[in-house]
Amino acid sequence: MPATDIQLEETEVQRIERWRAEELERAGYPARDAERLAGRHEIDLHFAVRLIERGCSPELALQILL
Repeated sequence: MPATDIQLEETEVQRIERWRAEELERAGYPARDAERLAGRHEIDLHFAVRLIERGCSPELALQILL
């Protein structure tokens, strides 16, 4: 089977992390930081978004969360 015929399926964890990253970017986190936070499942997504909504800069929010 040629390598071009192989399709890589996204796992459930990867889908969740992609969704989390999209939500964090939408809230205002830079893409790189959103991906970093998305992979940290112990970080509450809603809390991370609320920090930005309440006026916290993405840089400060990242320091708080990590």
